[in-house]
Amino acid sequence: MQAPPAPLQVQLLTIGEEDAGQRIDNFLLRICKGVPKSHIYRVLRSGEVRVNKGRIDQTYRLIEGDVIRVPPIRIAEKQDQMVPGAEFKILLEDNHMLVIDKPAGVAVHGGSGVSYGVIEQLRAARPEAKFLELVHRLDRDTSGILLLAKKRSALTNLHEQMREGDTDKRYLVLVHGDWQNERQHIKLPLHKYTAADGERRVRVQADGQASHTIFNLIRRYGDYALLEAELKTGRTHQIRVHLSSSGFAIAGDDKYGDFALNRALQKADGSRIALKRMFLHAYQITFAHPETGKPITLKAPLPPECEKFLKSLPDGKSDNVASAPSRTTGD
Repeated sequence: MQAPPAPLQVQLLTIGEEDAGQRIDNFLLRICKGVPKSHIYRVLRSGEVRVNKGRIDQTYRLIEGDVIRVPPIRIAEKQDQMVPGAEFKILLEDNHMLVIDKPAGVAVHGGSGVSYGVIEQLRAARPEAKFLELVHRLDRDTSGILLLAKKRSALTNLHEQMREGDTDKRYLVLVHGDWQNERQHIKLPLHKYTAADGERRVRVQADGQASHTIFNLIRRYGDYALLEAELKTGRTHQIRVHLSSSGFAIAGDDKYGDFALNRALQKADGSRIALKRMFLHAYQITFAHPETGKPITLKAPLPPECEKFLKSLPDGKSDNVASAPSRTTGD
C-alpha cells in the first residue's frame, strides 16, 4: 500500500498483505511523514486511532483486512522538498528484495539534518512499488552492500536471520598504525549516547551491549593496513569504535578517527593521492534468500577512489585488492 500524506481529515485505511504483522505505531510513523513521534503516541494513547472501530494500544500488530481510523493530524508548516528519484548500482533484484551498492556520502534515510536518503530516492524513482523498506543500515560515509525488502515477509525473514546471527557481513577497512595480528578478535561492549551537538555517538562502556568483531589482515601498505572486518554482532558504529578504541584510526573517519591524519589525507602528498572519504566499505554479505532459503553470497568491489588511494601508498600494487580472498583460518 502506498503511504498517504499525513492526514488533515479522518481517513479509513484498509490493511493489505504487505502491512500485515507490523506494529500500529510503526505503521503510523511511516505513513504520517513529518509528524513528531510524540504526537503519534499521543493520538494512540487518547484512543483517536481505532482498528475495526475498537481501541488498541501501540503494540497492536496489524492483520490483513483491518480497517484503521486515522484522525486529522496537522503537522508544522514547512516547505515540502521534492525528493529526486535515483537508482543505484543493483547487485540483486527479484520480487522479494533489492540489493544495491551504496556510494559513500549518501545517507540511507532522511533525518538528522538530511532531507532524504537512499530509501526516499528509490521510492521516488519507483512510484509503482507497493512496499520498499531498508533491511539494515550503513553509515552515510560507508559505501557498499545495502539490502532492501520488497515484501514485508522478506523484511521479517531477513531481520530474523540477522537477529539469529545467520548472516555473514564483511567489510574492507584501511587503518593507520602497526597492525600485527593476521587474525584478531575484538570484544568490547558498546554504549550509544547523544553528544552535545545532537549527534549520535558510541563509546566503549562496561555496561554496554556485547559486541564482537573479527579482523583479518589482508595487506600492509607502509604505515597502513588493509583489514577485512567480520561482524559477529551488528551494533551502531561497531567497526569504527572497536578500531579506534584499540588504537587504530580508520583513514578518513571524521567521528572516531585521527583528525590531524584526516586533514593530511585530504591533500595529495608526493605520489600519494588525496583521500576525501572514510575508507570503510561493505564488500560482502552471505544470507539465505527469504523465499527459497537458498544461500546467496554477494560482493561489491572497492570503489575506484579507494583502489586508487591504495595503489598510491607505499607497497601499493596494481592488482585489485577487493578480490583478495577472505582469511578463513581457524580461531
